[in-house]
Amino acid sequence: MDAANDVESAAAAGADDGARPSPDALMRFSEAVRGWFLDAFPAGPTPVQEQAWEAVEGGESALVIAPTGSGKTLAAFLFALDALMREKARPAATNPPRGVRVLYVSPLKALGADVERNLQAPLAGIARRLADEGAPAPAVRTGMRTGDTTPDQRRAIQRNPPDILITTPESLYLMLTSKAREVLRGVETVIVDEVHALAGNKRGAHLALSLERLDDLLERPAQRIGLSATVRPREEVARFLGGPHPVRVIAAEGRPDLDVRVVVPVRDMTAIPVFPGADAGGLRAG
Repeated sequence: MDAANDVESAAAAGADDGARPSPDALMRFSEAVRGWFLDAFPAGPTPVQEQAWEAVEGGESALVIAPTGSGKTLAAFLFALDALMREKARPAATNPPRGVRVLYVSPLKALGADVERNLQAPLAGIARRLADEGAPAPAVRTGMRTGDTTPDQRRAIQRNPPDILITTPESLYLMLTSKAREVLRGVETVIVDEVHALAGNKRGAHLALSLERLDDLLERPAQRIGLSATVRPREEVARFLGGPHPVRVIAAEGRPDLDVRVVVPVRDMTAIPVFPGADAGGLRAG
């Protein structure tokens, strides 16, 4: 999944099957989250987002299958972001620290970095909406733990764990087999991105074992959300994702209606002008 395109293109995305967003789809969220979402995406949620939010609200695990631009990132994260904001807005006496609440697992470190960067837009936007309403804006923190994380950074995660931790299957295994597992005892949601790249291979089997080890740490099994642009066979991948738990398959049947434009700096790319002080190749001489 291209996380940047997925978040930024969702406003222009729609399904070819003619499905229209429900006016009630956003009512499950707080006013600040609804306001931010409609400011960012005036067309409203995509059908796959509506279905995913319904499943997540009902406590179901879900496998979300949709092409890039259908809003899979927010389909997986928005409900958890709203829950974190609501909880952190409560008085400190009723809101003790709980460590990592949302665990995002990606087979690619670069994708994880993209997701962490793209989460800042909704987090900042929701905080601004709260500030405009005169309400305190809780700080929801993100963090990364991969093979590139330094020892000092790993210790910092243990001392002051983020609310959302972005990691890889291998780093999750290392955390679960060390004292670092203590920061994971409050995890409620696990998001597995590019799940098709893990199902059916040794790396995926390793992750499946880690997810069961994680559940053993928790008071109750974490809700699992898998994301992929393409999965076959769907039922097999859903079984891989859920392990012993049922998983609802949510698939976008149509292709997203993307607004794609090509913008060039000159009218004719076959006759690029040479500007003063530039050589024939368009570069400044010397």
